[in-house]
Amino acid sequence: MEDCSQGVPATPVHPDTVIGHVHLKVADLERSIRFYSDVLGFEVTQGLGASAAFLGAGGYHHHIGLNTWESKGGSPPPPGSTGLYHVAFRYPHRAALADALHRLRECSVPLEGAADHGVSEALYLRDPDGNGVELYWDRPREEWPRAADGSLQMYTLPLDLEGLSGARTLHRRTP
Repeated sequence: MEDCSQGVPATPVHPDTVIGHVHLKVADLERSIRFYSDVLGFEVTQGLGASAAFLGAGGYHHHIGLNTWESKGGSPPPPGSTGLYHVAFRYPHRAALADALHRLRECSVPLEGAADHGVSEALYLRDPDGNGVELYWDRPREEWPRAADGSLQMYTLPLDLEGLSGARTLHRRTP
């Protein structure tokens, strides 16, 4: 592989590029399906026997892949090791994030944190395999905090969970 760290002009990735899905190694497929489906609300779109499943939202083929191909019965990586810090799921608006908070509370899933980053509001938790999960919504770009020179000025403040909870309005897809 060629070393591109020096002397190569930086060309940004296309601005419409998005992260399409995450595929996680899990210890117990059914337990993980229950978490991502029953707790977070993703729909199972396809299963591959007892070893893999794909879940999506809004009819999309999959946002999440789960498999036990190399991890059945395994344990999470120990602290201090490399790997995925968290996967983040962006909700379309604040009310949808409030609905997610309600689901977490109803299922007694503890939060590890909740933050207002200026550009977004976020909930942080762990899935059954210890993977970090962020649930968030982005404020409109015109509301993002900026310095006098126009540069982005993100921050981390505690999130008002009761204020977020008050934004709850069940948004359900209609058939």
